Amino acid sequence: MDRPGLTPPLRAIGLTGGIGSGKSTVAQALVGLGALLVDTDAIARALTLPGGAAMPAIAEAFGPGALTTEGALDREQMRRLAFNDAGAKRRLEAILHPLIGLEAQRQAAAAGHRPVVFDVPLLTESSHWRARVQRVLVVDCREDTQAARVAQRPGWDEAAARRVISQQATRSARRAIADAVIFNDDIGLVALQAEVAAVWTAWCGSAAPGA
Repeated sequence: MDRPGLTPPLRAIGLTGGIGSGKSTVAQALVGLGALLVDTDAIARALTLPGGAAMPAIAEAFGPGALTTEGALDREQMRRLAFNDAGAKRRLEAILHPLIGLEAQRQAAAAGHRPVVFDVPLLTESSHWRARVQRVLVVDCREDTQAARVAQRPGWDEAAARRVISQQATRSARRAIADAVIFNDDIGLVALQAEVAAVWTAWCGSAAPGA
């Protein structure tokens, strides 16, 4: 049965936010309300594991220095290369993005009548992804908060976090494409989940049965 009050029914939500914004927490809250989550970052990681579908093309494009000893993409090495060479970043994206799109489409086909949430870190930068979704939800917070959160992750420090933040879309650019913004700064998990539920109710009605 289609969701009430939405013509056409809302079937595709784009979720985005900067590193450390809390986007993954919001994604899981949406799953709890009944969404099918398609996580493009998770897809990219799977594609770049040993034996992943993207690895032959990555090895050809970047050489053995871009691979770990196990044959996966050396993400730290690639992060440094992309920061210093915009062309390298574009070459990597040209390999990954078509494969990510195909796998995202395959996963979304399993949604049935449930809305699909496409978790896309680069949604702001991608006109292709914006054309595929009906609504865009942006998770926002201050850059200082982003950097502090990311610096707590293993293998990261604040300087590395700020370098990544500087390469991503600006907060204002993300907010400009949003149909709704959740400001995830100085609020607890309960309050964050309540904001997610309010957006879901406005866009999709009540939670899906059994969610």
